[in-house]
Amino acid sequence: SSALSHPCPVANPFALPADFQAAADPATAPGGPAWWFGFYRSQLLLDGQGQVPQLETLETLALSPVRTQYLGRLAGRACYGAELAEPPPGLTLAPLRSLYGQLDETLFALAGQAVQLMEWDRTHQYCGSCGTPMEQPLRERVKQCPRCQLRQYPRLSPAIIVLVSRGDEVLLARAPRFRPGMYSVLAGFVEPGESLEETVMREVREEVGIEIGNIRYFGSQPWPFPNSLMVGFTATYASGALNIDPVEIEAADWFKPDRLPPVPGPLSIARKLIDAFVAEHITADPSR
Repeated sequence: SSALSHPCPVANPFALPADFQAAADPATAPGGPAWWFGFYRSQLLLDGQGQVPQLETLETLALSPVRTQYLGRLAGRACYGAELAEPPPGLTLAPLRSLYGQLDETLFALAGQAVQLMEWDRTHQYCGSCGTPMEQPLRERVKQCPRCQLRQYPRLSPAIIVLVSRGDEVLLARAPRFRPGMYSVLAGFVEPGESLEETVMREVREEVGIEIGNIRYFGSQPWPFPNSLMVGFTATYASGALNIDPVEIEAADWFKPDRLPPVPGPLSIARKLIDAFVAEHITADPSR
């Protein structure tokens, strides 16, 4: 069977808006109320209306951030990311993923950038080569060691995600970390020296023991949980019987498009891959 046809590129829920101007130097920030994307253990701070707070400083809410990053301007208004030292009394914290479709699209996208930059800031306080405290030049988003000059930019981890089909069946698997009952397509990080296509073949072989062919690019999506770039592919079954890696996978099976188990929500490229497969096969067979 042929690989899926699809529109490209994949819609990106974390795409920054055209009226956002990225910047790193807080001295260039406009005055007045700003958007504050505050995080405590990767959960986003919300005001009493369930929205991102607009404040001149977090001290207005009696909060003292551990660290902040100036993100830039949105329609002339400053935007900041912040790491909070403790849960804010009387205010709401929510996992960012749970806010998809609830927050304004622009603010959701900026929150995705903010959580990724705050995680980078938190985990790059010291030089990984000599242990010296890092400094952040204001002219760009980078950490630099004043002793050995090592530079660390915001981390980006490329990963593949692949939908494998066998005729009108799709291969879905569940990992131990998934919510109960949920299945998804296969995914994994790119290793040094690999092409994306080699990663696709290796991950499928390692996780479920089969060989695949007809690997085709589907689309990509940033995934700031904490710092991935998901590169999506489709592929077709070539040979072998399912033989799962029990460390990575609890269960895997082939599913018809009208008999799918619970799958990821609409935020992820995993769902976009699955929806494209279902749409193609339901259209191909209107009797379903």
